[in-house]
Amino acid sequence: MSDTVEPDHADAALVLEYDLDAPPEKVWRAVTIPALRQRWLPDSDLAGAEPESSVTGEEVRYRLRESEPPFRESRVIFRIEPNEDGGTRFRIIQEVCDSRRNRPQAANSNGRCLMRAA
Repeated sequence: MSDTVEPDHADAALVLEYDLDAPPEKVWRAVTIPALRQRWLPDSDLAGAEPESSVTGEEVRYRLRESEPPFRESRVIFRIEPNEDGGTRFRIIQEVCDSRRNRPQAANSNGRCLMRAA
C-alpha cells in the first residue's frame, strides 16, 4: 500500500497556441464582436455574453458553462500578439474555475485521517 497521493490534473490549464496569417486587429474583432464570435463560440456556451475582463488588443476573458449537469464552469482567455511573420500569435487558455468550492463536503467524519510522526 502506498501513501502517495496522485496529483489532480483536472485543475490544470489547457493551453493552445496558433500562428495565424491575419493581422492582430482582425483576430481581436473576431473574439470581441458578438456577431463574429457567435459563429465559433456561441452565447449558449458562455456563462455570460459579456467578457469578464479585457485588455484592448491583447487579451479577453470569458466564462464558459457546461450545458449539462453539473454545469461546471471554466474560464477561457484569448491572448493576441503580433508574430514575426506579420500575422498573429493566438493563445487560447482554458482554466477550471475554483472547483474545490463546488465539491460536496462529507457530513460525517469519513475524511482522511493524517497522523504526524513523533
